Amino acid sequence: MAFISVTRLRIRSIRFLPAFALDAWRTKRQAARAEGFLGGSLLGGRGRAFWTMTAWDGEASMRAYMTGGAHRTAMPRLMHWCDEASVTHWIEPGEALPSWTEAVRRMRAEGRISKVRHPSPRHADMSFDDPRLTGTAIPIRPAAGRV
Repeated sequence: MAFISVTRLRIRSIRFLPAFALDAWRTKRQAARAEGFLGGSLLGGRGRAFWTMTAWDGEASMRAYMTGGAHRTAMPRLMHWCDEASVTHWIEPGEALPSWTEAVRRMRAEGRISKVRHPSPRHADMSFDDPRLTGTAIPIRPAAGRV
């Protein structure tokens, strides 16, 4: 079984994209090296929205990643950079990532919003557009020697 974590962030202005891209690269690298990381995927959405899906050997491994290193450093900035943010988690049978269609369905049905300082009108009810599901996903694989 795998603990699945899905996040969706919408960057509120193009001016934050370069710094966001750098933080995204750093947190992707951190995840690949993290204990308990099984795999993941990044997905670019419409209108400066970005999705992550990661699989972990348990919630404790995901929380250790989330509260340390590059991810911990990036989180406070996201409250200012984003006007929409949400997250959902669940246990998936097996260790394979679910489809992005399933991740979007779960986000709509079970997701919760994250705190942002400048929420869009669509933030509270998560009335976001579906992401592009073809040709844009970038896999995240555990670093050599992990898992």
